[in-house]
Amino acid sequence: MVIAVDFDGTIVEHKFPQIGRIQLFAFETLKQLQKQGHTLILWSYRSGKDLDAAVEFCRNHGVEFYAANKNFPEEVFEEQTVSRKIYADVYIDDRNVGGFLGWSKIWELLNAGSPEQLQAEKREEVLSRGGFGSKLKGLFKG
Repeated sequence: MVIAVDFDGTIVEHKFPQIGRIQLFAFETLKQLQKQGHTLILWSYRSGKDLDAAVEFCRNHGVEFYAANKNFPEEVFEEQTVSRKIYADVYIDDRNVGGFLGWSKIWELLNAGSPEQLQAEKREEVLSRGGFGSKLKGLFKG
């Protein structure tokens, strides 16, 4: 799979423009996903020197991304011809509906099956949680 991974709030605690503390099991999980043959793309709001710092930080912790804020390393962003949206099978981000699940749960979900199964499980997990998820569930009861 192609997996797009956010940096601030996902790999590290959100301290932008500084780099926060590493999230528990972040690099261990990312390294194992790479060993399984998945393609990892760093998918971040960061740009310029702040993006370079995030890429270098990950490299120093043993994770080399296939690309950063691009679909492939050679891609050059030209607003008229290239979309800013990154293509991926799975997106890992702390701003998902339901929030960041933590790397242990992400590992569990990514090893459970296909992207379609992951989406169904994530949807059910969000709806089964209290708070926002239970409010959503109430909206969809027929």
